This record gives sequence, C-alpha cells and structure tokens, in this order.
Amino acid sequence: MSVRLGDAVVEQRYHVAGRGPVCVAHPGGPGIGWEYLRVPHLERSLTMVYIEPVGTGASGRLDDPQDYTIATYGHFLHQVIGHLGLDTVALLGHSHGGFVAQRYALDHPGHLSGLVLYDTSPVTGEDFWAAAVAGMQDFTRLHVREHPEVAAFADALTTRPEVEDDEEATAILRTIAPAYFHDYYGREADFAPGRAALRMYAAPAWGQEPAFDVRGDLPGLSVPTLVVAGADDFICGPRWARMIHERVPAAELCILQRTGHLGHIEHPGEFAALVADFLTD
Repeated sequence: MSVRLGDAVVEQRYHVAGRGPVCVAHPGGPGIGWEYLRVPHLERSLTMVYIEPVGTGASGRLDDPQDYTIATYGHFLHQVIGHLGLDTVALLGHSHGGFVAQRYALDHPGHLSGLVLYDTSPVTGEDFWAAAVAGMQDFTRLHVREHPEVAAFADALTTRPEVEDDEEATAILRTIAPAYFHDYYGREADFAPGRAALRMYAAPAWGQEPAFDVRGDLPGLSVPTLVVAGADDFICGPRWARMIHERVPAAELCILQRTGHLGHIEHPGEFAALVADFLTD
C-alpha cells in the first residue's frame, strides 16, 4: 500500500499469515527486517499482520534519514490499521517496535482491542544505554574465555548508529546476535540459521528525535496490556518491563525465565500460548 508523508508518497509493505483475531506486529531496531519477528506458533490462533517498516526490505525509503522517528513509524502503522478496515485490532510491539506501540496506544486507544509490549521500555536516554552497555559487558565477561570474539560486542553495540551501509549494519547485527539469547552457544544449532538470516538496514538509525519517554503518560493508557520480558534480556529486560507494569492500570506482567531478548525464538510455544491466551481471552 502507498502512504502519504508530507509531500511524498511512500510504499508500506506488510505481511499476513494465520487465522483468528487480527494482531498487528511491529518489529524492532529501528531497521531490523521484519522476518525475525514472525511467530508461526501464534499464527495457529491469530491472524498476524507483520509490519515491514519504512526504510527496510521492500518498503519505501524516506528522502531524509532524520525523519525515521517514532512519530513517523506511528503514522505508517496508523495507515495500515486503517487499511485493514476493522473496528479494532490487537497490537504487539517488540523492542523499538514497543516504543512505537506505546505511543500509538496512547494516541489511538479506540483502534486497539489489546496491547502486547514485548521486551521494550518506556524510556531511553543515558541511563537506558548505560544499562545496555553494562549488560553487554556482563555477557562478554561470561563468555569471552570460550568465545574471544565477544570482546568486541560492546563496542559494536555503541557504533551501530554510525553505520551507513546496509551490509555493514547487517554484519554487525549478526556478529552481536548471540548476546540477545539466554544461551546461544548452548543451542547454536537451533539458533545459527536465524542468526544468518537477520537483516539490518542502516538509514533508520539516523532518525533524529529526543530520547523516548512516556512514563508520565502511561497511567492514562486504557488498552488492556500485557508486558513481556526475558529475564536475561540485556537491553530491555525486567527493570524496564516493571517500569511499564507499575504505571499502566491493570497491566499484566510476565517475565520469561532462561530467556533473552528473543523469547519468541527461544521458547516459541510458551511465548505464543502466553500472547494468544491474553489476546483471545
């Protein structure tokens, strides 16, 4: 579908799979290809609509990379939801996609029947990124003896926004991907194919906007909300999940044990049952 943004018309792709009530899923990054977020187990009970965000894959590109902002992603998300022609849909946002989902739910609650905030945070800024780097350094200390390559992971995490080439961005993401799992090296045969299929697009990292912070707005969020986080997620783990849970009225919280940033890949059945039960109840 085509979406107007200012004077430009930009292609917005999305992908539909499954059966049952509709759930729109927004991936993270910003700039990670949508495929990593596909959850076949969820498609057994939900019609999943996977957003392919602008700046990635076959969706269009913005003329000015600084325009890749949460407001921009929210604008395109709103157009897709309107295009579906339904009274309400559920919305799942992962990581940076959770930032988009929080803002969208606050701005357009009447369009949503339910909200899943998955491995995300209500705030970014210096404290958030310092905690992420510290978490990556903990991962490095744990694994560097057997896997010396992890010594460079923390630097790779902080240099990603400076990358301009899609292939370079993809190479960095694939390099540091083990840190996003609870036990990548123990289950490398299971996870290596998915790691090799990851795609990262560079331009979205150049968006310009203030640090994200909806903590003061969340008490007004009226959409039924499930907050999910991996207990061992170094970047959007339990600290940030609890921060959301404490502020959103009647939100439910689930911390997945022995899980990193990608619970839908590490424990697909458990993750799908949790989300499907919440959204179809």
